[in-house]
Amino acid sequence: MDREGPPPMNEESLRAAVEWAIATRRSIRAFLPAAVPRETIEEILDVARFAATGVNLQPWHVYVVTGAAKERLCAAIREVDDTPVLAAQHKDEWEYYPTDWISPYIDRRREVGWNLYGLLDIRKGDKERMHLQHGRNYSFFDAPVGLFFTVNRVMQQGSLLDVGMFMQNVMVAARAHGLDTCPQAAFMKYHKIIGAELDIPSTEMFIVGMSLGYADKEKIENTLVTKREGVASFTKFYSK
Repeated sequence: MDREGPPPMNEESLRAAVEWAIATRRSIRAFLPAAVPRETIEEILDVARFAATGVNLQPWHVYVVTGAAKERLCAAIREVDDTPVLAAQHKDEWEYYPTDWISPYIDRRREVGWNLYGLLDIRKGDKERMHLQHGRNYSFFDAPVGLFFTVNRVMQQGSLLDVGMFMQNVMVAARAHGLDTCPQAAFMKYHKIIGAELDIPSTEMFIVGMSLGYADKEKIENTLVTKREGVASFTKFYSK
């Protein structure tokens, strides 16, 4: 990748392509089994590595699972997740969500849940089907590729920003390859299982997982498109 080379297309087409990749990125929860070549995964990561990072720390580490390795890991997590007494022994590596929810964040969270479960016809209180749907996280929603992101434990909160920007690059670059993704905080709960299966050093802190593959456009859950607030709702301009 030539970081100082000219753009590959005219300005208007370039802007449209970049904006398309960003705007069409969304969480996909059902994938086709079609394999993603390793070369494609490497190309995506090769572009993503140019994410902004404080003083060029580049703190991210990525663990990619496919094939038998992915299936073995998924089976290990599902076995625990389906056994309440075992699942209760695991907890998130760090607090991703707030302890005390307030509006408008709790409202947005509920809306996503209601809309997704509504599409899947999962009724309120149907704990069995809710558990099964949530458990699909641990099969990467049938995606052929799973990624896990970590940082060294000596890093501070700034590195979480760096990893977030790196992950966004991964997801946007995936769109340029005709692929979709789903970042998944659900994997945080079972970081010890993941660490043991993949021999991740104890000096690294687990961040999140991500599914990567080709969206199954026939699945109803993939029709979910979440709303985004307009610029005016979160921005203030100052000129004087």
